[in-house]
Amino acid sequence: MKYWISLVNTKEVDQFVDIAKKAEALGYEGITVPDHLIYPTKIHTRYPYTEDGRVWWPDTNPWPDPWVTLTAMGMVTSELKLASNIYLAALRDPFTVARATGAAAIFTHNRVRCGVSSGWVKEEFDLMGMEFCSRGRRLDEVIHCMHQLHRGETVSHSGEFYNYKNVIMQPAPTERIPVWVGGASTPALQRAARNDGWLGVPLPNKSLKDTVDKLFDFRRDLGKYDQQFDVVLSPMESIDRNFVDSLDPAGTYHSSVLPWTPSPWGRAFWVEEGEDHTELEVKFRAMERFHDMLTDLGMWD
Repeated sequence: MKYWISLVNTKEVDQFVDIAKKAEALGYEGITVPDHLIYPTKIHTRYPYTEDGRVWWPDTNPWPDPWVTLTAMGMVTSELKLASNIYLAALRDPFTVARATGAAAIFTHNRVRCGVSSGWVKEEFDLMGMEFCSRGRRLDEVIHCMHQLHRGETVSHSGEFYNYKNVIMQPAPTERIPVWVGGASTPALQRAARNDGWLGVPLPNKSLKDTVDKLFDFRRDLGKYDQQFDVVLSPMESIDRNFVDSLDPAGTYHSSVLPWTPSPWGRAFWVEEGEDHTELEVKFRAMERFHDMLTDLGMWD
C-alpha cells in the first residue's frame, strides 16, 4: 500500500509547498489537489457522497489551479508523485487540458497523474455554458484528445464535441500521462477500467472490495486485466493487512489520507486535543503520527 496526502479542504494554500517537502521527506508516495473551475455559491445539485447531499466545505474554500499548484510542489521535490483528485477536464477544451498537463509533466520529470471525473455540480457546467447531461461523453473525448495532442506531432480529430485538423502541440511530455478516474457509478467505473486507475470515493470496506472486484471484472472484459492499474482507496473504516491482501492482486494499491482534516466520514485522529490543524507544524505532526502508526503496524510499504 502506498500513501498519498490529500489537500482537499485544506485552506492554507501558502503551506502547500512546505507540506509537499515534508511528505517527500517522510516517504509518502504522493500528494493530490482538488479542483473547481468556478464555484457557484448557490448549489441545488445533491452532493453524492454525504447522507444529506450537502457539501462539507464553505463557499470560501480555495481552489487553486491544480496544474500550477502541482508544478510548484514538484519544483521543490524530486520523487513525490503529483495528482489531481479530481480535475474537471470536461469543463475545459482539450487544448487547455493537454497544454496544462503536458507542461506539468515536463517540469516535474513525468511525476504527474491526471485524476479526472465527470463532475457533479450542474450549476458549474451551467456557468460555463456546457450541457451537464453529456459531460461523461465529453470527458471521454477530452481524454482521447489529450493523449493524441501529447504525441508532439501533427494530429487531427473529428468527434462529437471537438473537431480540428493539422494541429501540433509542443513541447510534448516524454512519457504518457496516466489517467485515473474518480466516481462510483457504473459509467465512472467503466471509464476508470478503460484508463489507468480508479480514484476511490469514501466507502466502507465491504463496498470497497465489491467495487474493486467490479473494476477488475471490467478490466478482464476489456482484455486489460494483466496491465498496470492503480487503485486509490478512500476508506471510511480502518484497513489492515488482511483487507489489503484480500483485494485483487492485479492492482497497485494506494490510499488517500487526510491526517489533519476532519470530514463527514471521521475526525482527524492524528491531531491531538488542543492542536490547531491550520498551523503548519500541527500538520507536520499529524503526518508524522500517521506514518509512525503504519510503520509500527508493518503497513508502510
